[in-house]
Amino acid sequence: MPSRHIRVTGAPEAPLRAALSALRTELGVPESFPPEALTEAERAAKAPTLPSYDATDIPFFTIDPPTSTDLDQAMHLSRHGTGHRVRYAIADAAAFVVPGSALDAETHRRVTTLYFPDEKVPLHPVLLSEGAASLLPDRARPAVLWTIDLDADGRTVAVDVRRALVRSRAKLDYADVQKRIDDRTAEEPLALLKEIGQARERLEVERGGISLNVPEQEIVERDHTYELNYRAPLPADGWNAQISLLTGMAAADLMLTHGTGVLRTLPAAPDGAVGRLRRTAQALHIDWPHHVSYAQLVRSLDPHRPDHAAFLQECTTLLRGAGYTVFRDGNLPPITTHAAVAAPYAHCTAPLRRLADRYASEICLAAVAGETPPDWVLAALGVLPHEMADGTRRAGTVERACVDIVEAALLKDRVGEVFDGYVVDVDEHQPTLGTVQLESPAIIGRVEGDEQLPLGERLRVRLTQADPGAARVRFAPA
Repeated sequence: MPSRHIRVTGAPEAPLRAALSALRTELGVPESFPPEALTEAERAAKAPTLPSYDATDIPFFTIDPPTSTDLDQAMHLSRHGTGHRVRYAIADAAAFVVPGSALDAETHRRVTTLYFPDEKVPLHPVLLSEGAASLLPDRARPAVLWTIDLDADGRTVAVDVRRALVRSRAKLDYADVQKRIDDRTAEEPLALLKEIGQARERLEVERGGISLNVPEQEIVERDHTYELNYRAPLPADGWNAQISLLTGMAAADLMLTHGTGVLRTLPAAPDGAVGRLRRTAQALHIDWPHHVSYAQLVRSLDPHRPDHAAFLQECTTLLRGAGYTVFRDGNLPPITTHAAVAAPYAHCTAPLRRLADRYASEICLAAVAGETPPDWVLAALGVLPHEMADGTRRAGTVERACVDIVEAALLKDRVGEVFDGYVVDVDEHQPTLGTVQLESPAIIGRVEGDEQLPLGERLRVRLTQADPGAARVRFAPA
């Protein structure tokens, strides 16, 4: 089944809760933090390591989903000469986690925050990730402050990284940001998000990078029940993502220049994978002339259209080879770029939710200061890629299984009903087996028939199985 982004609203009750609890047990998901780790977190929350540089006069703001409280990033945008200045404050997890401590060991066990429909399993204790370390509005917080100067075309001309005390002034969400920018009520630091975001998008096109506007599948609570919807990303989602990409690219450049780092890498897709996508495009009646590159085609697609949305889901298969690559002492790895970014890139903007970012921040701080990274950072580089690979796989499994469980729970009383949908994938070796994307509800499930399935075509399907306990939904051609 194609991978997809998931957003969850509300907290489900039984039988969903029982199925989700069983999933956590099956995957060995950590439950509560060890007592000694919680004690350390409580101590750190009361007395974190604070930086000497005070940047609380800068009116930062955050952009996140409305219910999020684990806020990793805050930004302030301004004009600077003929270009722009991007100030990007990243939560300083290292101000709260002592290397070699019980809390540090637990973050290495968890690796990433895991999101379930009924609860979140955080990388750090909640009193840190949603409290003392989170860049919540109107609260002074230790941060790693990036200052990136751009020229008139949006190209990076100067980078500075330092620890700073910051204070966010506002917690904004994507819909509100889009509305303020569209109706021109946004003040300049927010209004510039569009200007800078579009400039960076133009540079992405120029270098051959790709940002997939894959629709999100939302689990939404309504009237004590749950339903699934599709949400196509807003332009503001993309502009905000460009600020994070800009910072990740700046981090990678610093690491490569100074000879030590941890990169997020992705090799170029093999010809066979691109050829399969071309066949999928043909089946979905998407015109892909041979002179048009993959990147150009992706940018022309409309995620609101079912056929285009289905193709974008398939495009995510080209991202499956992404991994973490470490290097030190100037010994650069054979692959230093991320094929989708079309440039070197590092994860460094989500340290409250992703382990590797804490290490990336430390390496970049050391690089700017002209120093060697701390010993505790260098000691972890050998195992960090393996830890991140395991954690990322587990997060992907959780994402897929949660949607399967919710889909099955929503459909469990509708076995035998007929639905309209599109065939978005067909098994190359067994063409009677594939994937169908329903028009309503927003469900993607397996379909199996007696004849070859018509890839890209509308198909009426009958629900033959919906079992929340087994996280399974099955359809057959009607």
